[in-house]
Amino acid sequence: MDVRCVVAITGASGAIYGIRLLQELKGEKILVMSRTAREIIPAETDYSVEQVEAMADTVFSDEEMFASIASGSFRYDAMIVAPCSESSVAKFACGIADTLISRAASVCIKEGRRLVLLVRETPKSAIMLENELKLARLGVTIVDANPGFYPRPRTVDDIIDIVVGRCLDQIGAEHGLYRRWE
Repeated sequence: MDVRCVVAITGASGAIYGIRLLQELKGEKILVMSRTAREIIPAETDYSVEQVEAMADTVFSDEEMFASIASGSFRYDAMIVAPCSESSVAKFACGIADTLISRAASVCIKEGRRLVLLVRETPKSAIMLENELKLARLGVTIVDANPGFYPRPRTVDDIIDIVVGRCLDQIGAEHGLYRRWE
């Protein structure tokens, strides 16, 4: 199924999850990266920021508060934040919409759209868990970057694919990234 999806990459470690998501998503991809994500991408991966931007159909700066995705009247199917920092989780849980990423997440929540957060943090404090619980109660899907091992991953790429595949499952997007439980 092709979707119109907002992909946000925040400053948490694990930028490769957002990159792999962009590679696998079918349909229109709208990308927003935080300033820290732009610094992490070349530090953690073999990709440049420009190469990642080229994977999307539309790219917005996190400071572009007048971008289309900041409005509830702009239609898209889902938003996936991958990776999602706990700082972003806290903003979303408290309704702080001071960047394009946090504003778009706020729009998803208020409009009842699919919002999937691929949280990449461990261990978690009680504050982090409470913020995630608050969002889950609002209908936000929290996916921890924890792979299953029943598909028998052999490489780091296999592990990344399992986690990204689970995110795609949450928005109903077809993929063949891992062997499902039989």
